[in-house]
Amino acid sequence: MTTEPLTVETPEANPAAVSVPPAHTVTAERLRAWAWHKQGLDGSLAGHTAAEVLARAGWARSLGGANPYLTLFARAGIRREQVDADVLALRIYELPSARGCTYILGAEDFAWALKLGKDSAEVFKVLGRLGVDRGELTLLEDQVLHALAGAGRPLDPKQLKDELGDSVRSLGEEGKRQGVSTTLPTALGLLQRDGRIRRVPANGRLDQQRYAYTLWELPPSPLDMDAARIELVRKYLGWTGGATLKQSQWFSGFTVAQSKAALAAAGAVEVPTAHPAAKGEALWMLPDDVARLAAFDVPAEEQIQLLAGTDSLVIQRRNAADLFADGDGDAALLGAILAQQADLPDHPIMDRGRIIGLWQYDPVGQRIAHWLFGRSSPRIGQRIAEVEAWIREDLGDFRSFSLDSPASRQERIDALDAADAG
Repeated sequence: MTTEPLTVETPEANPAAVSVPPAHTVTAERLRAWAWHKQGLDGSLAGHTAAEVLARAGWARSLGGANPYLTLFARAGIRREQVDADVLALRIYELPSARGCTYILGAEDFAWALKLGKDSAEVFKVLGRLGVDRGELTLLEDQVLHALAGAGRPLDPKQLKDELGDSVRSLGEEGKRQGVSTTLPTALGLLQRDGRIRRVPANGRLDQQRYAYTLWELPPSPLDMDAARIELVRKYLGWTGGATLKQSQWFSGFTVAQSKAALAAAGAVEVPTAHPAAKGEALWMLPDDVARLAAFDVPAEEQIQLLAGTDSLVIQRRNAADLFADGDGDAALLGAILAQQADLPDHPIMDRGRIIGLWQYDPVGQRIAHWLFGRSSPRIGQRIAEVEAWIREDLGDFRSFSLDSPASRQERIDALDAADAG
């Protein structure tokens, strides 16, 4: 079998020839370590700013949980106080973007990333069935802006509702069933997506989902929607180090046609792999990354990190099953096989891109409950102790999402303790 790289022509957007490594050399172990490196989890982002980390590793999924804080601490050692200061100074911020999901992103991405969340056709369709037309929403948007300007300070939804009175219409039981109990949340969402208002964390923290709203005059992006799609795909491939078409679609929410057009415009190259889970699907990669992957070697020494289950390494491609090795994913916890779950039920302990264990934080014992699939090592113990101390000192607890609580995760904490003891 030849080990000479194949040479392919990139799309017209980048006509230079690119040497693609032979598929049998692009193994699961190599791909895991490559994605780990691209995410800056190998120490290459140490000392960088929060905005620089997000530019390299990608936007951090928020969900009202602590993932953004751990994203920045794991990669660059940034403490919560600095993250909160960066949010206050608008160097980074939580905004709705791809698929309408909220992410923490850097200032250079604010305007064009907001554009990706502007597809409101489905929202208007639902409201139309409830008897709300676009004119009513436009009037309410204007009234919200007037109320915020008059207050001269951020107002939370209750304060806005009290100020606006009958202008905010209840949509009754049918509205509640469809997730829109009044017209106010839709108006706030539309204003935020236009950059005319922004949500302000009530206590300055990203992991406690209470917000007020304030006026914002964000300059519009010069990119049209097609250009914004291309920009997202280009950045996404850079963040991940390569992804399948389906993975790209899941993250972006783009159609097949939109995804293929953006991949072509970004000059993406199709790279076959030896990954057994790929089932014939190749990775799409940026040309420069193809060359870098061809020369990339898996690090010989341990590189241990504790990450959130919604960390960019996992959530950008939603491929947690690919991150287990040597049958570890066949293990079960609370009756569920780990590799068969779409999303990780617990937070991962990782080494060079491979999941080697799971963890949860126990605020009662102020400790990390964990389960390692294999033997521990001094470096694993050290990193667990470091993250445990950081959670105690900076966060107090580690919430996965807005409704997470110590009581809701107690069963999983007990299960991890039992599995580790076994």
